[in-house]
Amino acid sequence: MPVYIASLNSGSNGNCYYVGNEHEAVLVDAGISCRETEKRMLRLGLSIQKVKAVFISHEHTDHIKGLAVLAKKYRLPVYVTDGTVHHCGEVPRELCFSLRSYEAVRIGELEVMPFPKHHDAVEPHSFMITNGDTRIGVFTDIGAPCEHLIRHFSQCHAVFLEANYDEQMLEQGRYPYFLKRRICGGKGHLSNRQALEMFIQHKPSYMSHVLLAHLSKDNNDPELALQMFAEHAGDTRISVASRFFESEVFIIDPTPLAPGQSHVLNQVTGQFQFSLS
Repeated sequence: MPVYIASLNSGSNGNCYYVGNEHEAVLVDAGISCRETEKRMLRLGLSIQKVKAVFISHEHTDHIKGLAVLAKKYRLPVYVTDGTVHHCGEVPRELCFSLRSYEAVRIGELEVMPFPKHHDAVEPHSFMITNGDTRIGVFTDIGAPCEHLIRHFSQCHAVFLEANYDEQMLEQGRYPYFLKRRICGGKGHLSNRQALEMFIQHKPSYMSHVLLAHLSKDNNDPELALQMFAEHAGDTRISVASRFFESEVFIIDPTPLAPGQSHVLNQVTGQFQFSLS
């Protein structure tokens, strides 16, 4: 069964990532407003009724800004660590479920595996989401690669991978010294170079898509990040997840299609189907 992924927004102004199959979906983080989440999913032909849960990576505002309204409106379960839940504002406690490292959560056919990461937050986590044999990683807000990240990255068919800053742009930019050190100090964010090294050294041969995520508005350039990855991409499609608008819906399916066959999204039913082209 194919998996459908999209970035609804990615950056310090808000983060929200969609991963789903034909029957159910989850959101990782809810850092844009409920209204904007609805609008962007509608434009993509994705049904918000398929969203069955929200998983929170950490408590920073750009990851939880729209959470309370979204959860209350659609009565969505929110999976969040015990240390993070106290920062999630007005989310009803009956909708909050405890998230623990390496305790998988089953949402229909989706299995969500949380694992710890380096970031300056209370209990920050990344996620690998599995549907059948297909594995999707959501790996952003990472100060440095660790054994947890490397292990899961090397298993994924597609990933949202942080490439937050260009090291030279950050060093020469207008940010104050303390903020520069926070970003590159091991518990902040991954640079383009660190992300590329992860990709080169640990990418499995079957990784089909990489969405470069959480790019800095001031300390990075989407074209620069893409160029860095281009010569090493091989058969992997590299895209940038925008901080201004939603990405396209990417179809991740390890099963090869027959010649002349493609996936098509039915805008009326919201279902993906096969089509002969």
